[in-house]
Amino acid sequence: MSEALRATLIGGKGFVGRHLHQALQAKGWNSYVAERDDPRLTTDDLGHVFYCAGLTADFRQRPYATVDAHVHLLSSILQQAKFASLTYLSSTRVYAGATNTQEDAALTVRSHLSGDLYNISKLMGESLCLHGGRNVRVVRLSNVYGTGMPEQNFLADILNAATKTKRVVFRSSPDSEKDYISITDVVRFLPIIATQGEIGIYNLARGRNTTHARIAALLEQFGVSCEFENHAPCISFPPISTLKLESLSGQPELDITSELPALFNHYTKKP
Repeated sequence: MSEALRATLIGGKGFVGRHLHQALQAKGWNSYVAERDDPRLTTDDLGHVFYCAGLTADFRQRPYATVDAHVHLLSSILQQAKFASLTYLSSTRVYAGATNTQEDAALTVRSHLSGDLYNISKLMGESLCLHGGRNVRVVRLSNVYGTGMPEQNFLADILNAATKTKRVVFRSSPDSEKDYISITDVVRFLPIIATQGEIGIYNLARGRNTTHARIAALLEQFGVSCEFENHAPCISFPPISTLKLESLSGQPELDITSELPALFNHYTKKP
């Protein structure tokens, strides 16, 4: 099998990694999920590396593990491993508070805020990738949804409540909004970026936000009672620019508003 079809996934047992591994295999790739201490990471030709390792919901409680996953392990791979390309999965969270979400936008982080540890470590990982002299791409992922989402995920949390109790209490205002992208689109675009994209940063997002009010309205169509806490904060992220992604391979095809019925049905059947 040609080198172009070889893939090594680091962090391949997580939500995105599992789906990506299955998608690559379905397309004929020789996809391998490596453990972090696998000696083959520094001895074998890894082909196209997809670096999916990272922490999300619990990064505030595990700061050292967060930096280890986002930076230290990555540094070892970049310095020691043999690979055709490496694609590092970062996050559109780095645009928090920004007015410009193009990939070359200036970003702001504050080291005294615990919530910014995630962004700082991701940006350090990005910088290592882009200045290490290797063939790399950085992909800033938006809020990924699909079957098998982590339980701490916002959508997983409200869908669990909606299907089990028929009642959801939102702890953020109706005007709160995020960009959501389907895992199906994510695993379709990642191999294209890895093999056809130029070295640099790509936003991988839907390109438009969905409000909590819209999600609540859709859930109410299934008989779910939705309410918002009084004086709940507005948690809003700027719309993510997808112009660079679109110029490479077109727009994402799926949308959370059309996918929510199928997700609701999936969670209804969960034990």
